[in-house]
Amino acid sequence: MELGVKLRELREAKNLSQGDIEKRTGLVRAYTSRVEHGHTVPSIGTLEKYANVFGIPLYRFFTDEETVAKPELLRSETSSLWGSRGKERSAFRQLAKALSRMDERDRMLLLNMAQGMARRSAKR
Repeated sequence: MELGVKLRELREAKNLSQGDIEKRTGLVRAYTSRVEHGHTVPSIGTLEKYANVFGIPLYRFFTDEETVAKPELLRSETSSLWGSRGKERSAFRQLAKALSRMDERDRMLLLNMAQGMARRSAKR
């Protein structure tokens, strides 16, 4: 379902005009019209404003379902991954901080070296 169509359906179900939406969100009436007609794609922040007006959760713009299944994001075995705890986590954060201070050329050099080392160890 298109986002603009969904927005219009929700607005009409609440008996709100585009002017009412303007008053409640601060978004210009013409903007809401452009979204409803598919000429503009709103940001997530703008969708949050609309969701607050309609009193719905944000996901309702993307599905017709009243509820959605909560995805399992992390499994228990992920705690054994390198860098997830203790000294490894500290070292990982230190590495990330150092990489953020490098310029792009140095990051690419480091990445190419690491890829070469990985290829060599895979051949063994």
